[in-house]
Amino acid sequence: MSQYFQLHPENPQKRLIDQAIQIIRDGGVVAYPTDSGYALGCHLGDKKAVERIKRLRSLDDKHNFTLVCSDLSEIGTYAKVDNAVFRLLKAHTPGAYTFILNATNEVPRLLLHPKRRSIGVRVPDHRITHALLDALGEPLMSVTLIPVGEALPMTDAEEIRDRFGNQLDLIIDGGACHLEATSVVDLRELPPTIVREGRGDLEPFRV
Repeated sequence: MSQYFQLHPENPQKRLIDQAIQIIRDGGVVAYPTDSGYALGCHLGDKKAVERIKRLRSLDDKHNFTLVCSDLSEIGTYAKVDNAVFRLLKAHTPGAYTFILNATNEVPRLLLHPKRRSIGVRVPDHRITHALLDALGEPLMSVTLIPVGEALPMTDAEEIRDRFGNQLDLIIDGGACHLEATSVVDLRELPPTIVREGRGDLEPFRV
């Protein structure tokens, strides 16, 4: 059975954040709140943890994983960003968007699409997420927690515990999340391609 931490949404307890980071560094899979729905996260490049997330979500190798980053400079370490893309990212981060970009060599191969070296990146607007990222000092490998056969992300930590408690190492309860997943925008070529319509405003990306 997973551990269950209740964190204050505006002022997350440092002691619990530090414990959560230790679980992640030890190979754990965690459910945590974001500015859209809850997400599943693990340590960057931890193959066993990534495989566990794939099984839980029934994902194949073609699924684009997302690196949840603390800021724009961190995105630039893991994704190729030219001046035009930088301006778009700067205007829309933090926020409820996932951007598809070409990956740099810093991204572990197991996270990449098998036929194209692309990666999802995002900077959420959520205090708990940023507390985790600040303590970890690197991105979280992440996917939205959408149960198999369902269309919407999970928004309630207690329901996550009831349904997936025996498959996770930690559930972070930060209160209810929004019902919509992120909007997904492919920025590998401009003009942008809208891949999924979600919570983020997409008008700036429509041509």
